[in-house]
Amino acid sequence: MNNASADHYAPRSTMDVDGGPEDIYEDAPSFDLRKLLMIVRANLLIIGLIVAICVVLAFVITLLMTPRYTAQATVQINNQSAQVLSDEQDPSQSEAASPQDTDRFLKTQIAILNSRAIAERVAQRLRLIGNPSFYNAMGAPAPKPGASNEAMRDYTLSLLVKAELADMVPSSRLATISFTSTDPQLSAKIANAWANEFIQANLQRRYDSSAYAREFISGQLAEAKAKLEQSERDLNAYAREAGLIHLRDANAPTTPDAGGGDASGGSSVTMSSLLQINTALNQAQVNRMAAEQRWKAISGPNLMSAPEVLANSTIAGLLTNRATAQAELERERARHLEDYPSVQQARAQVAAINQQLNAVAQTIRSSVKQQYDAAVNAENQLQSDLAKLKGSTLAEQDLSVRYNLLAREADTNRSLYDGLLQRFKELNAAAGISASNIAIIDAAEVPNIPSSPVLINNLLIALLAGMVLSGLIVLIRYQLDDAVRVPEDVEDKLGISLLGVIPTAEDTTPSAALADPKSAISESYNSLRGAMLYSTPNGLPRTILVTSSQPSEGKSTTSLAMAEGLARLGHRVALLDVDMRRPALHAVIGIANDAGMSSLLTAQHSVDDVLRPTAHENLFVITSGPIPPSPTELISSGRLNAVLQELSARFDVVILDSPPVLGLADAPLMSAVVEGVVLVVQSNRSRRGSLKASLRRLRSMHPNVLGAVLTMFDASKMGNRYSEYYGYSYYRYSPEANG
Repeated sequence: MNNASADHYAPRSTMDVDGGPEDIYEDAPSFDLRKLLMIVRANLLIIGLIVAICVVLAFVITLLMTPRYTAQATVQINNQSAQVLSDEQDPSQSEAASPQDTDRFLKTQIAILNSRAIAERVAQRLRLIGNPSFYNAMGAPAPKPGASNEAMRDYTLSLLVKAELADMVPSSRLATISFTSTDPQLSAKIANAWANEFIQANLQRRYDSSAYAREFISGQLAEAKAKLEQSERDLNAYAREAGLIHLRDANAPTTPDAGGGDASGGSSVTMSSLLQINTALNQAQVNRMAAEQRWKAISGPNLMSAPEVLANSTIAGLLTNRATAQAELERERARHLEDYPSVQQARAQVAAINQQLNAVAQTIRSSVKQQYDAAVNAENQLQSDLAKLKGSTLAEQDLSVRYNLLAREADTNRSLYDGLLQRFKELNAAAGISASNIAIIDAAEVPNIPSSPVLINNLLIALLAGMVLSGLIVLIRYQLDDAVRVPEDVEDKLGISLLGVIPTAEDTTPSAALADPKSAISESYNSLRGAMLYSTPNGLPRTILVTSSQPSEGKSTTSLAMAEGLARLGHRVALLDVDMRRPALHAVIGIANDAGMSSLLTAQHSVDDVLRPTAHENLFVITSGPIPPSPTELISSGRLNAVLQELSARFDVVILDSPPVLGLADAPLMSAVVEGVVLVVQSNRSRRGSLKASLRRLRSMHPNVLGAVLTMFDASKMGNRYSEYYGYSYYRYSPEANG
């Protein structure tokens, strides 16, 4: 580890007054993928073993499972069905007004498909109740002998409903009907029967619905018929009583017309006569006016110029004859005198023709006069008759008020009766023959490939289950593992800063490794020294206590290495061995232990008497001295504080190598009189529980815990990936450099 890593292991916090750690590394990521990969690689054998067991079990179970076959039919479900006998739309089958209504309708149809009612129809159609082959295909035991029909029916239906599945194809009106069993032929047969029975059940519901409608309309029809008969009787009785004779048409409309009709849809005899006379009078007036015009034209002085005379064929012939005779007269006059016989004869002929013309014209005038007089008389007579009938009609209308009311009631009852009768006939004709709104698109075919078990699916599921199970086991192991194994555990499990990581000595002793300035241990302690220089806001503490939770975790070696490193930087350092129970520092340095801290604390010697120089410049050592009967009393006597004050005045740094914390009161007592405490933690040995207990004991004295040093850490046992993750692939000098 290079010295630059000292910044990384700078103290994360000091201890709060109440003993809890302050927040550290607030910007640290909550999820570290590289760490997760490290944990996976560290437990790769367990993960592989669990996954392999799950896959093998899945393979064996798949081979032992009975193949099951799924047949599937597809049906189309429409909201509206065609009407066979009528264009009228069935309100119960009308198109959904909104997508929500359509969605509810389709969900309802799926629920019907999955219902026990359809299952019962299928069971009855295929005779599945009590059929041993069906129970064998379903992989279920047959009903017990002597079981009741109801129990067998419920058992069979439960098997059908359990094996059948209907679902909608997304964004369509297609529904799939699937059935699974060990017999492929039976699966296809039941799937097709399910689709057919679904259609039949739908038609049956419609037939039952129309039967109810027919029954209802039949009752209404009988009631309407009785009302119609009664209203007709009341109408006839009143007409007989009032003496009214009406010409009624049963198919005539009930609205009165402009001609004076009544609500009965017909008219009375008087009204009919009045209408006829009125019509005749109108015609007589037209005839009279026409005759009057002809008479006026022919009654003038010039009779022969009248159009009526000129239009007569006889007059026309006579005029022609007269013209011929007149021409003959003129010729005779041209040849003879007036008294000549031929002239007289021709004159007589002309006179005879004129006489005939006058006679015929007079006859025509007389005829026109007679026609005019006849038209006037007819008009007068009709006017007289009309006046008489008007009086009779007005009297009859007074009597017809109640008659019309009764007639309207009768017509209303007749219309209601006719409508109900027509609807009843339509329902009878259309019952049960409306087209279904459900159609089979794809009939189920006999499956050739089993739907389950699918080996690849089961293996994938087993692989996933094995990964999940192994992940849970690794997670549980990781959570239950309270040993401090890696540097990150110091912060995660103890909540204190990591000051340095000291690797384990390979093929040598810690003292020999420290003697080599290029060894990994020396480099690590150099990094620790750098961290200690910035461990407090004021820099390096003046008095430092080095302790651990248990013995033999490397605190003496750490104390010596820290002291030597600081001395090499030019600091005057005093190293004190205050472990007066099992002292070890004198053996590490190789000096006598005849006098030391015990004699200093008992005032047998002064500081100068016990302070001994070492081979390192600026480094002085005070060993533990003879083991006293009660080291705790010496430490708590107050003499230690005075010694530390004296040494602090003479040295830059005073380092105390103390005994372990657990079971002893020495370390907690000394932690209260120093400026900083360093906790030594051995990798793969120290447990979180014991370390937490040690920290709690130290916190009771409110010390300044600078952090922890992880010793004897072997990154190679954690794997190469772990070393790469934490950066503990130590830099080593080449042999040429040593030479």
